[in-house]
Amino acid sequence: MSTEVLAVNDSLPIRTSGPVHSGKVRSVYWLTERDSARLITERGYDVAPDSQLAVMVISDRISAFDCVWHGEGGLAGVPGKGAALNAISHFWFAEFAQARLARSHILDAPHPLVWIVQRARPVMIEAIARRFITGSMWRSYESGVRRFCGIDLPDDLRRDQRLSEILVTPSTKGVIRGVPGIPEADDTNVSRSQLLAHWEAFGFRSVDDVDHYETLLREGVELIADHLTPLDLMLVDTKFEFGYARDANGQENLIYTDEVGTPDSSRIWDAIAYRSGSVIENSKEEFRQSLLRHVNDPQLLLDYSRFEERKRYAESHALPVGLLHSLSKTYVSVAERITSQPIVVPDRPVESIMAILAGDFGLAV
Repeated sequence: MSTEVLAVNDSLPIRTSGPVHSGKVRSVYWLTERDSARLITERGYDVAPDSQLAVMVISDRISAFDCVWHGEGGLAGVPGKGAALNAISHFWFAEFAQARLARSHILDAPHPLVWIVQRARPVMIEAIARRFITGSMWRSYESGVRRFCGIDLPDDLRRDQRLSEILVTPSTKGVIRGVPGIPEADDTNVSRSQLLAHWEAFGFRSVDDVDHYETLLREGVELIADHLTPLDLMLVDTKFEFGYARDANGQENLIYTDEVGTPDSSRIWDAIAYRSGSVIENSKEEFRQSLLRHVNDPQLLLDYSRFEERKRYAESHALPVGLLHSLSKTYVSVAERITSQPIVVPDRPVESIMAILAGDFGLAV
């Protein structure tokens, strides 16, 4: 496997309709109207002919506690991470489509680090599903909270216990303004009753789509969990995102977006260890726990009010290379177990991406 990482993914010479949108991990290059229409025709994509398309490039950067981290010796990411995440998501989205759940925004995957996607109108929630009580839900429960996202919890739950059913505990995606009872802050927990009462504010097309998104979430979670079981992996909790996009017939549908079932968006445990009474993480939570052990003051990472201090620390502090390489092994191993395919990590990623986008898609500047 190549040890080269793609750390900067927002400066590729791709022809776009405007500025590149760069997140913590992915960069989105929105294509021109002309290039979008051309690719829809040439590639036969099953979307409305006037849809806007984008090239989405994933990096190997690693973020945690709202900061991007790097390693010693100039290691600016986790080798193989981007290719592993893309391979896992693409696998799950294909499984969802085959099971006739819903399609995703991905139209093509021409390179291990690249998707061609359709622009979707986002639903403004992080759709979180929990199969075990752990993480933030356990911390709230341990502090005495017995009503979480409008769901009443019994008094006898134990940390890391399997829940009797999948619990859907959404939070806001971005800031929702002007809605009574919902703080104007990102990542705020909300209840199902709040979604039903204010469905338009969250971007739903109709009140019935609140039920529809929950159905798609539960069905997707059950499919992933069932697939992981014979692999001795356990899906603990996960985050989905949804949006609306039109198909070739002009029909607007609720679709899956972003990524699904990856070690970045999900907590995945080793089932053999769990049956023996211990928890072994196979997700980014492993990295988060390693960071908490690594820093002298864990509250630097946990205290939201210390974000600027934390950001400066992440920018100036190089992590041990072994920590990032250990995470690399986890990501690649999980991806290969899920997909039953070797993960291809390209050498010279920028050059190989542009060779495909220029030669096969005609998108080079």
